[in-house]
Amino acid sequence: MAGVALDKVRKIYSGGVEAVKGVSLNVADGSFCVLVGPSGCGKSTLLRMVAGLETITQGEVSIGGRVVNAIEPSDRDIAMVFQNYALYPHMSVYDNMAYGLRNRRTPKPEIDARVREAARILAIEPFLKRKPRELSGGQRQRVAMGRAIVRKPQVFLFDEPLSNLDAKLRVQMRVEIKRLQRSLGVTSIYVTHDQVEAMTLSDQLVVMNAGEIEQVGLPSEIYRRPATRFVATFIGSPPMNILPGRVEGPGRISLAGGTIAVEDMREGLPPGTAVDVGLRPEDVRPAPDGSLKLTVDFVEELGATQLFHGQMSGAEFVLQSQTGTIPADAREITAAVDPAQVHLFDPETSKRLGRE
Repeated sequence: MAGVALDKVRKIYSGGVEAVKGVSLNVADGSFCVLVGPSGCGKSTLLRMVAGLETITQGEVSIGGRVVNAIEPSDRDIAMVFQNYALYPHMSVYDNMAYGLRNRRTPKPEIDARVREAARILAIEPFLKRKPRELSGGQRQRVAMGRAIVRKPQVFLFDEPLSNLDAKLRVQMRVEIKRLQRSLGVTSIYVTHDQVEAMTLSDQLVVMNAGEIEQVGLPSEIYRRPATRFVATFIGSPPMNILPGRVEGPGRISLAGGTIAVEDMREGLPPGTAVDVGLRPEDVRPAPDGSLKLTVDFVEELGATQLFHGQMSGAEFVLQSQTGTIPADAREITAAVDPAQVHLFDPETSKRLGRE
């Protein structure tokens, strides 16, 4: 197996469009790294440069300590799973999985052993004689993964492999992909725009925006301590609420209509300094003596939880609560927040203003 390293990698298309802006990243051997971000942020371009499907304008990509910039995709010892499966429609499942090994002149007994072992792992043994058109979307994606597994590559690359599946099947396949990666121990880089998918799959989460990395870390670290306002509002469902506020004094922030305490507040911010205040929907709780007032517009019923949408301190706001905690017909909610769960960001740079 092998780690992957990117050193100041850039991709500039004709016309001067810079899709990837000097990205550096180390993916440890055997880890599951997920690149997440909105459409057009450069995550798929970055993955394709690792695969060798896009030329690198500047910088270096290394796999297992070997710089692969000038190496053909077929010689990089990687296997890629695409969102559209990319199966040969005229071939059986068995032949689709065996095709790459045959091209490498792998002995027939070894091909058969690898294909059948991969089919066993992915529970597609009954489908080996079928054509792709006879399979469901989830089964086709398993075949695409099986084709990658039989290669026994140093690195797996996944380009939004679940985006064509329905919601229920996506959840099931997420679990299967994570279980498979852990059992094989192969270094994996996975691209998605779905932040829930990214949080559940990753050992190393990389949040990208406009061709750059905004933050790298464990999913729990990024969720609880986002480095920028973009990360705060992108990671989390529903996203973090952002309210305009001003520093009132040490550990105190004034909002329109109230004042809240802040535990993680950078020292030296003078009174009157404008800040963006971040509050996650689940961290705000009903409290008769609270300083926050939410005017409710409507309620989303999600079974175990309810989302109360409305206005707070002159901004759109969502409060998440266990079903039955707040009357569904409530038009105004008085609430409070734990000072340890308040996030502050610079309105100009969008960077976090927490303690160093």
